Amino acid sequence: MMPHSNVVDAAAKGVKLGGGGGALMVRRVASGKLLSASSHLLFRATILATLGLVCLFTVHYPSLLSHSFRLSSGAAAVANGSSQRVASRSSHRSLLGSSSSAKYGGASWEREVRRSAAPRRDGGLSVLVTGAAGFVGAHCSLALRARGDGVVGLDNFNSYYDPSLKRARQRLLASRGVVVLDADINDAALLERLFDAARFTHVLHLAAQAGVRYAMRAPQTYVASNVAGLVSVLEVAAKHADPQPAIVWASSSSVYGLNTDAPFSEEHRTDRPASLYAATKKAGEAIAHSYNHIYGLSITGLRFFTVYGPWGRPDMAYFFFSFSIFSGEPITLFRTADGADARRDFTYIDDVVKGCLGALDTAGKSTGTKSGKKRGPAPLRVYNLGNTSPVPVTRMVAILEKLLGKKANKRVVTMPSNGDVPFTHANVSHATHDFGYRPTTSLDAGLRHFVDWFVHYYKLDPAKIAMGKPTKRKSMDMSATS
Repeated sequence: MMPHSNVVDAAAKGVKLGGGGGALMVRRVASGKLLSASSHLLFRATILATLGLVCLFTVHYPSLLSHSFRLSSGAAAVANGSSQRVASRSSHRSLLGSSSSAKYGGASWEREVRRSAAPRRDGGLSVLVTGAAGFVGAHCSLALRARGDGVVGLDNFNSYYDPSLKRARQRLLASRGVVVLDADINDAALLERLFDAARFTHVLHLAAQAGVRYAMRAPQTYVASNVAGLVSVLEVAAKHADPQPAIVWASSSSVYGLNTDAPFSEEHRTDRPASLYAATKKAGEAIAHSYNHIYGLSITGLRFFTVYGPWGRPDMAYFFFSFSIFSGEPITLFRTADGADARRDFTYIDDVVKGCLGALDTAGKSTGTKSGKKRGPAPLRVYNLGNTSPVPVTRMVAILEKLLGKKANKRVVTMPSNGDVPFTHANVSHATHDFGYRPTTSLDAGLRHFVDWFVHYYKLDPAKIAMGKPTKRKSMDMSATS
């Protein structure tokens, strides 16, 4: 029998070996060598192709790793009649993670978190509020603290709109004893440290990339925050927290999309989103369903309808219309193709806060365990939180004109295909039945509260508003029906 090395050498040199068995053996060895060589080449080609794709992805989609939006509207600029909103890409903060976990930790940090999370009333809740320096988040955190619940806030302070407004909310919360950490919801390590430091009974998840039209320019930020961020929070709550907290999170009325049945009910279809923002919120509802089913998380989704009021968001129509009216700049109003005014179910912030707290108070317990087992089905709920009274946007402008004592320079155009919808109208009967939600604030009263705050916060002189000369200010690339 020929040694193996001779067989290989003979095969390599093409020498015909004697005997049928030897020839067959040579053919098998040769085939094996060729297959082995081909496998090595294929493996190397796969590695090179993967590296090439990673490089290509990094070059063409850097915004997925670091992207934010800035709308600057500082008080000084407004007082001078020259405030600006600048929509720009920046590296203010990575939306898919941050180094915040490196800043937090240690005994003193844990004591501070536990102090803020500790309830001050018997039977009080301990709530982690994401997006706590945002509009709804700040108001809910203040209301929870005022009634004696423990609150720890988390916000990444990105520059989608003027971060100084978020910092002012943070200072207000700090004055009430609420800690708001500068961190990102995609920082899983930090979230785990938080749940190790304090046993939160509830999570109020409000952090999200807001806005409809901006999604056309920066879609990755919506996926990073509204989809990946939600998964990050649910992952930690399901697999790390012990016991699991109940989750209440902000969906949106935008999930109704192209629905034309009014008023919008939770039973209506939500499979026709009109914007990417709406699609990410609809995706969030599907994700919530899966985490409820698999891990036993108690999850409540709240569909907000055009929330407004003091400490609001500068990208919302009522807010930047006030800037425009003050400075004498034109505002853009949308009408449908048949000439109808856009209408919105404007919902005052105090009513929304009552709804959020009602959802927290009635949320059932999660039924999952760290071992992955479930003790039974957990609650999965969805509610509308609206005002139930749609108002034409032109009516909202008329109220602002009266309150500011100055006429708006209006420009009316046909509504473009930018993600906006002609109207919204909430049916809140389920929220009314389950936790007594009843909106009580009219648009006139709510806008009066907002304008009082607006004039005070930006140090405006009401007596001089009507007398002020129009000033040039960069137009705001925002929707009149945001």
